[in-house]
Amino acid sequence: MTSGNPAPQDATGAGGTTARASSHGTIAALGPAFVAAIAYVDPGNVAANVSAGAGHGYLLVWVLVLANLMAMVIQYLSAKLGIVTGLSLPQVLGGSLPPGTRVLYWAQAQLMAIATDVAEVIGGALALWLLFGIPLALGGVIVAALSMLVLALQNHRGQRVFETVILGMLGIITVGFLGGLVVGPPDPRGVLDGLVPRLEGFESLVIAAGMLGATVMPHAIYIHSALSRDRHGMGHAPERVSQLLRATRVDVVLALVVAGAVNIGMLLLAARNLYGVEGTDTIEGAQHAISDALGPAVGVVFSLGLLASGLASTAVGAYAGDVVTAGLLRWRIPLLARRLITVIPAVVILALGAEPTAALVGSQVVLSFGIAFALIPLVRATGRASLMGRFRNGPVLAAIGWVSAAIVVVLNVVLLVMGVGNVG
Repeated sequence: MTSGNPAPQDATGAGGTTARASSHGTIAALGPAFVAAIAYVDPGNVAANVSAGAGHGYLLVWVLVLANLMAMVIQYLSAKLGIVTGLSLPQVLGGSLPPGTRVLYWAQAQLMAIATDVAEVIGGALALWLLFGIPLALGGVIVAALSMLVLALQNHRGQRVFETVILGMLGIITVGFLGGLVVGPPDPRGVLDGLVPRLEGFESLVIAAGMLGATVMPHAIYIHSALSRDRHGMGHAPERVSQLLRATRVDVVLALVVAGAVNIGMLLLAARNLYGVEGTDTIEGAQHAISDALGPAVGVVFSLGLLASGLASTAVGAYAGDVVTAGLLRWRIPLLARRLITVIPAVVILALGAEPTAALVGSQVVLSFGIAFALIPLVRATGRASLMGRFRNGPVLAAIGWVSAAIVVVLNVVLLVMGVGNVG
C-alpha cells in the first residue's frame, strides 16, 4: 500500500543527484565575496577596533554586529548588480552620466582610492617595522611592490588564482587577529553585556560612529559588482541568474561572518588585554602591550595578521581603482602607473614622519566623503526595473537597503563633523 506522499530520494536517486549538483554549484560560485570582504579587515579596521576595545572594553561589541549585518545587505546588492546586468557599478554609472560628470565622478573615486591606499600601505609598513625593524617609508615601498605581484597574478593567471591568493591572506589575517583569543580568552559575561546597544559618553559615540561609518568602504561596493561579473560572466538565462543569486547569498554570508568574527575578535582581544593600559591608543602600542600580556609569539602573530591585511587590502583596493577607471572613463591605466598614482601619497606621508595610527584614522575621515557616491547609486540601481527586470529589489530588500544606506551615510557625516570639530 503506497502513501499519498512521494518517497524521499536517497543519495543515489534523482533527488540526491539534484542536491549534489546544487551543492556543487554553490561551492563553485564561492569566492568573490571573500575578496570584497578584505575591505572589512584592513588596517583601518584594526585601528578602530583596537582603539574601541582598549578605550571602552566590551561596550561596543554591538556596533560591530550591527555593522556586519548592514554590510551583508550592501555587498549582496553589489554582487547582485553584477550578476543580473553583467555590468559593474562604475559601468552602470558611466552609461548614465554625461561626459563631464563622469570625469568628476572618476576624480572623486580616485581620491578615495588614494585614501584607501594610505591606510593599507601604512598598515603593511607598520607591520614590517614591528616584525623586522624596517623603516616605515621603505616598508611602504616594499608593500606596494608586493601588492603589484599579487595584482600581476590577476592580470596573467586569472581571477581564480587571484581569489586563491587573497583567500590565503584572509586565512593569515584570521589566525593573526584571533590567535590571541586562544591564549587570553575574553570574559563571556562581558561579551554578552557588550551586545546590549548603549553608549557611555561623547567619546564612545565618536568611536561608535567611526566603527559603523567606516565599515562599508566605497571600493568594496565598486569591486564586488565587478568580481561577480568577471567570475560568472554575463547573458545568463533567468534560471541560471536565480541559481547564482542563491549561491551569492551563501558566499556573502560566509565571507562577512569571517570578516565580522575577525573584527569582533580584535575588539575582544583589546578589551581583554588592553583595557585601561596606558599607551595602547596606537597599533604599535597595542602590539607591544599584547606581547607583554600574552607573550612575544602572540605579538608576532598579530603583526603577521597586520602585514597580510595591508598586502591583501592594497591589492584589492588597486583592483577596485582599475574597475572604476574602466567603468567611468572606459580605458585602463597600466599596472605600474595606477600603483604609483595611489601609493606615492602613502609613502610620502610615511617619509614625512607622520604618526602611522593617526594617518590611518585620517584616511578613514577622507573616505567618508566618498561613501554616498557609491552606496546611494547602488541601492537605486538595484531597485530599477528597467535595469534589473524581474530581479529588482523587492519592497523588503529595498527598505533594508535604503535604511542601511541612510545609517552608514549619516554616521559618516557625524564622524566627519566630529572630526572637524575636534580639529577646530
